Order: sequence, then structure tokens, then C-alpha cells
Amino acid sequence: MRLLFLLMILLAFPVLELVLLIELAQRYGWWLAVYLLISAILGFMLIQDERIVVFGRMVQTLQEGRHPLLALLASARKMIAGLLLIIPGVVSDVLALLLLIIPVPAPRRRMPKDEDGVIEGEWRRED
Repeated sequence: MRLLFLLMILLAFPVLELVLLIELAQRYGWWLAVYLLISAILGFMLIQDERIVVFGRMVQTLQEGRHPLLALLASARKMIAGLLLIIPGVVSDVLALLLLIIPVPAPRRRMPKDEDGVIEGEWRRED
């Protein structure tokens, strides 16, 4: 049952995109083609920029003492948003903008820093 529901959702997305594109093409004409071309170019540029920035973001995250997975997740969000912008359609563009606009909550804990390997403290033995 879940597989059928998932299949229906996956099939409904392209149908919705196509119906919406046909409606918008009838209403706005060639301006829709200009919009789709510009959004695809912006998606491609976003992916290219993120390919360059991802390693710098990981280094910065490690220097701040945070987990490097956070940097990878932020880069993955931008890559997925760029891919959604390349796919022609208005619904995919809205999903891409939501991925770019909605902030990710900051982590609450930091990675422990072990600078010299020495743990200082006092102890006493209780018998």
C-alpha cells in the first residue's frame, strides 16, 4: 500500500508540472521560456558555486569545532536546490526556493576539542 502511495506521488509531480507549464504557456507565451531558461542558468550557477565552496565550508566548520556533516548537509541542500532549478517547471522552482530560504536549525552541542590530550582535575580515593 505504501509503495502504491509513493508511486502515485512520484507520478503526480510530473503531471502537475506539465499541466501547470501548459497553462502558463497559454497565458504568458514566450515569457515562460525565458523564465525557464533563466532558472536553469541560475540552477547551473548555484551547483558550480557550491562545488567550489563545499571544501572551504567543511574546513571552516571543523575549525569552529562543529561536526563536518553539517557542512555537507548545507551543501547538499544547495545542490538539490540547483538541480530543482534546472528541472523545467514552476513547482520544482518553488521547492528549490523553499530549500534555499528555510534556515536549518543550528546544532546545540559542539565537538569536544582535545588540544593536548591532557585532562586536568583532582581525584581522591574512597575506600
